[in-house]
Amino acid sequence: MKIAIIGCGLIGAKRAAAARDHSIVIACDPAAERREALARSTGAKPVADWRDALSGDIDMVVIATPHDRLAEIALAAVQARRHVLVEKPAGRRAGEVRKVAEAARRTGVVAKVGFNHRFHPAIARAKALVEEGAIGPLLFLRGRYGHGGRLGYENEWRFKPEISGGGELIDQGSHLIDLSRWLLGDLTLQYGVAPTYFWPGAVDDNCFLALSNSQGSLAWLHASWTEWKNQFALEIMGRDGKLTIEGLGGSYGVERLTHHRMLPAMGPPETMAWEFPFPDRSFEQEFAAFVAAVAGAKTAMADIADAVAVLDIVQAVYDRMKS
Repeated sequence: MKIAIIGCGLIGAKRAAAARDHSIVIACDPAAERREALARSTGAKPVADWRDALSGDIDMVVIATPHDRLAEIALAAVQARRHVLVEKPAGRRAGEVRKVAEAARRTGVVAKVGFNHRFHPAIARAKALVEEGAIGPLLFLRGRYGHGGRLGYENEWRFKPEISGGGELIDQGSHLIDLSRWLLGDLTLQYGVAPTYFWPGAVDDNCFLALSNSQGSLAWLHASWTEWKNQFALEIMGRDGKLTIEGLGGSYGVERLTHHRMLPAMGPPETMAWEFPFPDRSFEQEFAAFVAAVAGAKTAMADIADAVAVLDIVQAVYDRMKS
């Protein structure tokens, strides 16, 4: 596969590393230092304008820009009949991303979204256990995700709503929403607020959501930029047991999955636990799934329609906050 990387910052570099078994032919970024650094490490041609990247001899495009450019570039790539892996949340609003989904249907190209958390080993194994019926029919989920920012955080692009589309809700909150939909199916917003508690600026630094599916199963979620100790925790409650995922590696702690199986006599459950103290390979595994999807395989990757559904929920929360 011949690949163009558009957006050569931290995430773009991670995406490039995940695609190292293929041919990265174009490294595109308006910042010369970033594009030239990625070009040196990959042997790609550095270009400044994403339009020039799309006109090259490429099979697929990986887009890892700030949020305001994601949907615009993805739409142009799909219209140029290039397969697309666009970083989450794929745009600022559902309407932007819906145009990409419609174009992908018309052209028949593969358009996927980088919700890489689906490929963390504890989360992937929990999903498999749920599908095997290990904890019975699902009752509800509880999810918490957050970090504490850094000095000067309020001056970064994420605090400019015209670029980001919002704050922590669209940032880490979108991961929680996607995982909840992956486990529970289509979800409807029942309650949602996105307050600002600490960081000055025009975007939210916390969000609290209650989402439900057609069977009444609930996802109760909290994402925060005021979580002074980085945290990820997802609890999946079933009729016959519970799965708990903690940590994502690095500053979030060792990734761990615990299965509590309810016994017929109830009381203390039978417990099994797995730890995954390895480097984060979620980007690598997600890219392999992207290539497989281009070849026609069904994979765990999020489709562009999943991004539309996530952003519909995000927008519903922001709309409630305005009313």
